[in-house]
Amino acid sequence: MKRICLFFAILHLVVQSNAQEDFIAYTTTIPNSTVGFKMVPIPAGSFLMGSSDKEKHHKANEGPQQKVSVGAFWMGEHEVTYDEFLLFFQDANTSVNSTVDAVTRPTPQYIDLSWGMGKTGGYPVNSMQQKTAMMYCKWLYKLTGQFYRLPTEAEWEYACRAGTTTEFYWGNDSSKIDDYAWYEGNSPYKYQPVMQKKPNAWGLYDMLGNVSEWVLDQYDENYFTTIASKPNDPMIPPATTYPKTVRGGGYNEGIQMVRCAARNKSDVLWNRKDPQVPKSKWWLTDAKSVGFRLVRPVKQPTPEEAEAFYKQY
Repeated sequence: MKRICLFFAILHLVVQSNAQEDFIAYTTTIPNSTVGFKMVPIPAGSFLMGSSDKEKHHKANEGPQQKVSVGAFWMGEHEVTYDEFLLFFQDANTSVNSTVDAVTRPTPQYIDLSWGMGKTGGYPVNSMQQKTAMMYCKWLYKLTGQFYRLPTEAEWEYACRAGTTTEFYWGNDSSKIDDYAWYEGNSPYKYQPVMQKKPNAWGLYDMLGNVSEWVLDQYDENYFTTIASKPNDPMIPPATTYPKTVRGGGYNEGIQMVRCAARNKSDVLWNRKDPQVPKSKWWLTDAKSVGFRLVRPVKQPTPEEAEAFYKQY
């Protein structure tokens, strides 16, 4: 119970907004490289989360809809790319698979888990466990002094919708999907370089399709019932390795999963081909379309609070 209370206290702190005079989009170059990424400001607000049972592709785990409020944050303009991630994965100044160091790199992949779909040149990083995404966030925090993390499930959907209430962030017309998202109907069954499709109203690209995206939350089939009593910055803290929540749908999924309200959960089968014993805590052999996107909360935690937060993962 103390662990969960600490988690919520830290999360509440880091999602609250402060003075807004510098709350604008910014681009950061990762230290010791020429690789940069852009963060887009997402204003605080409230929205109706989930989907109505009248929505065409509605599923039971998307309701009952709840009014949810979230604090202000910045979100990555696009999914984290291999160009960015490989700087971490190949950083000789960090240890590999350490249990004691503050920042540690993943173990090497036993096969190429990009599956030949592309790396440098703006391709989204893929095939990783949530832990790997979180350690990248921690590595970036140590390099830049800015606290980065994954979005909560509520933050993710709020940012995805960008003020809309429809099935997709461009409306309810599924025939327009080719203009906005890579999915099984147009991707030639592989992910594509980021920012090739139209963004949502807040300037976020590939929120739907291309690669699906890890969020912070433990997956809860009854999420909306669980958060009903605490609708402000809701979050279901980590408890077990599986299942965790994934959002947005990927290049290899049907239109029913490439929607603002669609929810997916990780599964042990996502790593069934891994020959290692125990199986890797860093990689996924059977979830080729799983990636992630960064969030930076406006209110930054202290170093002690940041360390406590990362330790949850």
